Amino acid sequence: MVTMHDLLPANYRSDLHPIPPSEYLVRMKNLLLLTCCTLISASAMAQELPFSTIPDYLDEYTEHTTVIRMIEGLGYRYYWATEGLRPEDLAYQPSADARSTRQTLEHIYSLSVMIINGTTSTPNTRQEVADLSFEELRAGTLNNFQTAVDNLFTDEPLTDRQMVWLTETGAYTLSFWHLINGPISDAIYHTGQVVSFRRSSGNPMSPDVDVLRGQ
Repeated sequence: MVTMHDLLPANYRSDLHPIPPSEYLVRMKNLLLLTCCTLISASAMAQELPFSTIPDYLDEYTEHTTVIRMIEGLGYRYYWATEGLRPEDLAYQPSADARSTRQTLEHIYSLSVMIINGTTSTPNTRQEVADLSFEELRAGTLNNFQTAVDNLFTDEPLTDRQMVWLTETGAYTLSFWHLINGPISDAIYHTGQVVSFRRSSGNPMSPDVDVLRGQ
C-alpha cells in the first residue's frame, strides 16, 4: 500500500525514521508555498514595463495633464533608449572624466525618485543604486515615472506640491516649477546622452522608434 511517506520527494524521505502524517503535511505545505512564491516572482519579473508606448492623450489641457504628458514622453524615450543595452554598452565611457552609460542610468534613477517626491512633497534622500542590476535599475526607473504620473492624477494643485530637502537647520523647499526645469528636464537630457552613448558603442537605438507619435 502506498503511504504518504512514499509520496514524498526523495530528499524528504527517511527509511529509518518514517515521517509522521502531521509533519508530512507541514512539509508539503511549505513546499507548496515555496512553489507559489517562485511562480509569483517569475510572473512579476515577466510583467510588461510601462512606456513601451505613450498612452493616448487626455481630453483637455490642464496644469496636471501637461506635466503628465512630459513624464510620459520621458518614459517612452527612456524605455527605448535602454531597451537591449549590452554589458559593453553599459561600460561605455566617452572620455576619462565623463560618466559611463551605467553611471548615467544611475543618475536618471535618482532623478526619477526626485520626480516622485516632488509630486507628493516628500523629502529627498540620497539613493544607493550601485548594487542594483541593470534590469532592476531600468525597471525601477520606468516604474518610478509611472508612479509620478499616477500621483498627478489627483486634484491637489501643483502650487501645493514642493521639492523638499531636510537639513540641519530645517526644511529647504522649492516650488513645483523647479521640478519641471530641474529633474524632469534633466532626465530627458540624460536619456538623450544614453541614446548617443549606445550609438557610439555600436548598438544604436531601434530606428522604428517614433518619439513624435510615441508608438
